[in-house]
Amino acid sequence: MAEIGLFEAIYSARSLRRFKPDPVPDEVITKVLDAAIRAPSGSNEQSWEFVIIKDAAQRKKIGDVYRKGGGILMALYANRVKPAHMAEDTYRKLMASATYLIDHMADAPVLLIACLKQTAPTGAPPKLPPEIAAVMKSLARTSGSSIYPAVQNIILACRGLGLGTVLTTIHTFFEDEVKQILGLPPEVQTYALMPIGYPAGKFGPIKRRPVSEVAYLDKYGQHWKG
Repeated sequence: MAEIGLFEAIYSARSLRRFKPDPVPDEVITKVLDAAIRAPSGSNEQSWEFVIIKDAAQRKKIGDVYRKGGGILMALYANRVKPAHMAEDTYRKLMASATYLIDHMADAPVLLIACLKQTAPTGAPPKLPPEIAAVMKSLARTSGSSIYPAVQNIILACRGLGLGTVLTTIHTFFEDEVKQILGLPPEVQTYALMPIGYPAGKFGPIKRRPVSEVAYLDKYGQHWKG
């Protein structure tokens, strides 16, 4: 297919959750992965690892775990208030799409799980000064910065190649079970589960709150007006 520009990809890479059964060629997935590893990572450690699941039995196992996570998510969302910026019809479509994926994750021809391999001991050594120990504790909160840029590259690469995908994380409710299914060692944690396939729906355009509502100049509350 014809290549599209970067900004066209950014503005049209919708979260897609329904896929055709058509197989995705390995060389296409390799191209997506090669885009993923062009992303930045903390200290350039490149400690990402990716598991590509094509086997139907393995996809079903992961799909079963995702369905369990989806049950928890739907319970949490039972009394959720619709975001103010979303129309009622748009919100209903979002929830219907999310519910569909909960039941059909295994139907995607490819599941991609993005992981990080722990490259340093967790926790702070007892003799570190308190201020350094506090900084060390914050690493758990920021560790995703070394994998989610790669995930975004996957999203854009998929869009550029005519593939649909979506970033999901509720499989992590059952991280140990997922790791057992995949044979992951203790030092490897999963951060995203992405179904990939040729979409049954359409790409873009993507609607978002305007920049003027979410960006500030110099300090919070002074809205950006550029």
